[in-house]
Amino acid sequence: MRKAIYPGSFDPVTNGHMDIIKRASKLFDKLFVAVLVNTSKKPMFSVEDRVDFLKRSAENVPNVEIISFKGLLVDLARECSACAIVKGLRAISDFEYEFQMSLVNQKLNPEVDTVFLNTSAENMFLSSSLIKEIGSLGGDFAQFLPNEIQDDVKRRILT
Repeated sequence: MRKAIYPGSFDPVTNGHMDIIKRASKLFDKLFVAVLVNTSKKPMFSVEDRVDFLKRSAENVPNVEIISFKGLLVDLARECSACAIVKGLRAISDFEYEFQMSLVNQKLNPEVDTVFLNTSAENMFLSSSLIKEIGSLGGDFAQFLPNEIQDDVKRRILT
C-alpha cells in the first residue's frame, strides 16, 4: 500500500488545499492530511477546529485520514509508513522553500520522497492568510472555502 502525507497548518483549509487533497488521493492508496501543531505560531483556529474542518471537507474522499502532529515530518512519515510527502505549489517562491525542505527531509529520511503538485490555476492566488485578511476587512471570502466549513469560518473571523 502506497501511503503519503500532505502536511500543513490549514488555518483554515481552502479550496486550494482541497484541490491538492483530491488530486493526491488519486495518486496514493492512503493519504494522511497532517495538521501541524506549531507552538511558535498563533493560528486563528485551534488544532481541533482545523482537524474538524478538514474531516468535514474531505468526508467524501475515501482514502484520506486527517491527523495532527508535532515534531519532524520525516518522523511522522516513518510512523505512518509513508513513502512520500505531498506539497502543493502556487508560485516559484513556494518551490524555493519547499525544494530546500525536501532536500533536508531526504537527508533525514532517505526512504521518503517529496511529490510536488501544482495548484490548479483557479486556486493559485489562494492562501489561508489571504482569506483571514479578506474576512478581517469585511470582504466575502466564502467562495474560497469548502462549503462544509464556510459558516464556521465566517463566524470565527467576523467575531
